[in-house]
Amino acid sequence: MDQWMVIKKSTVCSFLLPPLILSTIIVLHTLNTSNSFTSIPPKGSLIDHNKNAIYEVTKDNSQVLLNGNHDEEACDLFVGSWIRDFRGSIYSNRTCPTLPTLKNCLKHGKDPDYIFWRWKPDGCDLPRLNPSMFLSIVRGKKLAFIGDSLARNQMESLLCLLSQVDTPVNKHKDADEKFQTWYFPSSDFTLMVMWTEFLVVANERIVNGTASNSFDIHLDKINGNWSDKLPGLHIAIISSGNWFFRTNYLYKGGKLVGCIYCRDSSLIDFGPVYAIKSAFTATFEFISRCKECEEGMVIVLRTYTPSHFEHGSWFNGGYCNRSQPLSESEVSFNESAWKIRESQVEELGKVQSVEREGKKKFVLLDVSKAMMLRADGHPGSHWPRIRDVSDCLHWCLPGPIDLWNELLMVILKNNQ
Repeated sequence: MDQWMVIKKSTVCSFLLPPLILSTIIVLHTLNTSNSFTSIPPKGSLIDHNKNAIYEVTKDNSQVLLNGNHDEEACDLFVGSWIRDFRGSIYSNRTCPTLPTLKNCLKHGKDPDYIFWRWKPDGCDLPRLNPSMFLSIVRGKKLAFIGDSLARNQMESLLCLLSQVDTPVNKHKDADEKFQTWYFPSSDFTLMVMWTEFLVVANERIVNGTASNSFDIHLDKINGNWSDKLPGLHIAIISSGNWFFRTNYLYKGGKLVGCIYCRDSSLIDFGPVYAIKSAFTATFEFISRCKECEEGMVIVLRTYTPSHFEHGSWFNGGYCNRSQPLSESEVSFNESAWKIRESQVEELGKVQSVEREGKKKFVLLDVSKAMMLRADGHPGSHWPRIRDVSDCLHWCLPGPIDLWNELLMVILKNNQ
């Protein structure tokens, strides 16, 4: 039986019918207008979010939330599960003025059911992102997402969330949108995205005058396109990983030392995990030594999130048509995605354990487990496709990626 209210004529006295009908109309109107995507939310159970959250950082730098209703017991926000939430997002594909069409999955016919799930940490509740509070935390600051198109995806999510209380002004956007700068007048807050596929220097190999989609990666040389812009930043969210999964050639000290997925028997195939770990080692060491960087600068590691292609990948028939989050039994925590996450956390731990000039703060934004479960949150075939290609890497807006910025708000409040 449907879980919505049913009124049986035989059990309702006539003098109670008018007020019951009125209350039913009010309830249904509230449910319908609370989300602009669909007239009837999916079935499930509402969750009661803690509105008076207290935040604290534990000694091991893990991000925790203290819930005043539960004796202020700390919990790990990164360990939990996805549960139903009737309310959906605080924005819609019609209320976000900056939403890119490639992420506007609802416009292109995706069923909105994927929106009505919320991350529930074990032992506490993660508060919904409050745009006014977020802008208050970052007042007068400059924040940059540094990484590939998933870093840009997170920036696009944050733009949508914050635009519900202030209209962002586009200060700069290059032709391919790899470097962007937005400004929020009400809080003097600058939001940026800086493109880098590998964090370190990489040059695409040209074969017979044609780009090969294969790179020479110098694992010990930082890419100056983003690193030169570090001075003046107060917050940097660092991420990378997906571009390593192709035939690449690895260099250290200017010398070729190995490769990834190459067919050269004279080279050691180190695989992507080794290369990603090396790139993060160089990145964190470079930032920790940055003398021109702002004192008290917060550097956030956003951990790796894999794609969810099934039966193929980009350009060879891969697709993602899941209609709800995966169960933990459907996810392997022994494959490369989880090993990449572990290597990133390990490198973060090393830089956290040493004294840093200018008292820089290196903190963790661990989204790997949460996003490994959300195979249903990608555009898939619901985007303006080039050829018959599904996008099972990027995230719909609104969608599961909004979680990254809810967690980011906790992190930034912890490190004010």
